[in-house]
Amino acid sequence: MRSVTMPLGPREFSAFVKWLDSGVDSGGRSYIDMHARLVAYFARKACRAPDELADETLSRVARRLEEEGTIVNVIPAQYCYIVARFVLLEHLRSAERNRAPMLFEVREAAPDAGAARREQLLNGLDACLSELTAEERELIVAYYSGDGPSRIGTRRDLAAKFGLSANALTIRASRLRERLRGRLAARLRES
Repeated sequence: MRSVTMPLGPREFSAFVKWLDSGVDSGGRSYIDMHARLVAYFARKACRAPDELADETLSRVARRLEEEGTIVNVIPAQYCYIVARFVLLEHLRSAERNRAPMLFEVREAAPDAGAARREQLLNGLDACLSELTAEERELIVAYYSGDGPSRIGTRRDLAAKFGLSANALTIRASRLRERLRGRLAARLRES
């Protein structure tokens, strides 16, 4: 995501940190902590550039604070997360969003792209899946099976089966997908 906001000046940044501190001077620690929390938030959502998205979020909050003079009726961390959610939604909708995960590249490989490449991806994916435990394999395959509306019910049933909340299921599937992506990429580099 490209930031459309201008960099903060020293005065604006100082006012922003003071607002984040909520009246207790932290020497900038509140800014660093909030940035780290936002990076973790965007990383959990499987964004490829969580640092950039955290920067964009904090820039928007600081600009809003500069425009309004103050932001009331909400604690700073909560307001930052509200803005982060909008930044995330924009990121997910943007044309710059990174290409689909490697699991979907295999499905969508065009027939004229080369049967050998498709076969290589499928064999690599099968090998990587076989390295997972049976439970992990079942979870990741079921998580990505089906299409559109049918996925919602499948994922709800899957969460119940594994005794997870919907959010915990998404996090677990995201971590498994990233692990598979890394293993498949390493396997393809070796061959």
